Amino acid sequence: MSNKVIIEQPPLAERIEGAIAPPQVHLPGLLTFEAVARHLNFARAAAEMGITPTAASRTIKNVEAQLNVRLFNRTTRSVSLTEAGASLNAALAPALAQIRNSLSQALLATDQPSGTVRVNSSYVAYRILIEPHLAPFLEKFPLINVEISLDNQLSDIVNAGFDIGIRMGKKVQNDMIAVQLGPLQKRIVVAAPDYFRERSEPQTMDDLLNHNCIRQRYSVGGRLYEWKFEDQGQMVQIDVQGRFIFDEMRSVLDAAIQGHGIAFVLEDFAKQELANGMLRQILRQHSVLDDAFHLYYPHRKYMPGKLRAFVDFMRAANETDNT
Repeated sequence: MSNKVIIEQPPLAERIEGAIAPPQVHLPGLLTFEAVARHLNFARAAAEMGITPTAASRTIKNVEAQLNVRLFNRTTRSVSLTEAGASLNAALAPALAQIRNSLSQALLATDQPSGTVRVNSSYVAYRILIEPHLAPFLEKFPLINVEISLDNQLSDIVNAGFDIGIRMGKKVQNDMIAVQLGPLQKRIVVAAPDYFRERSEPQTMDDLLNHNCIRQRYSVGGRLYEWKFEDQGQMVQIDVQGRFIFDEMRSVLDAAIQGHGIAFVLEDFAKQELANGMLRQILRQHSVLDDAFHLYYPHRKYMPGKLRAFVDFMRAANETDNT
């Protein structure tokens, strides 16, 4: 069975007269082109396809030769689409996505979804909601691989090549779907016992102003997390000060464990450290609920089977954790 795809058919009259021979390109060549066009990087495209960068480059050269047109501009530092390449990609990418989705749906119907699920997540969300359930997920779906990228940015998951993102809140782009993963998160105030050896423990929210509080930014250069508390049915914000500012909660937690100050973290994220006595909670009466984490992914008519399996499994696993 041939795996060739005819990119363009000439008009019927020309086909009859034999004036133009339609260019023919093998399907693997088209898949390689789409991967390179999506990543604009031969090494990343090759890694995704399980081939070497040299093989990917050679395949693209063959496709360009078959079509008699340059598809990419290449330098030692960058790769970009030519006008012809951009035009081909605009038509080809949706068609290949439809083919992949159709195959995923067929596999899902047989209860054997397969492929690689590429996940972009903050470290906090990964540790609380994903890491505890990865082993049973992989056991249940032996044909699915999981690739996880951890950062603290609200990434453009489509352009970055991810299938799904996980972030707190549900404010996403208009073409995205957001579904809640796990319960509302509770923020608590914690510190190491050693921190209070020469200091008195805060008894009120205002007492925090006399302590070294470990701050966190939403991202590099972003705004600081507000320390907000509940007091007699009202939300109160305390403008705490401190000598440490991090852009990740795990660094905030580590600094608190080392006795460098008081931290404001998610209760679930600090659960182990609270249980083993490395940290202790203070100002319990003022703990406040924050938002929940959400899975978000592109809106599609047909959701790939591997993605549906991942979303359904992780949502069910985290609902079970809180029943």
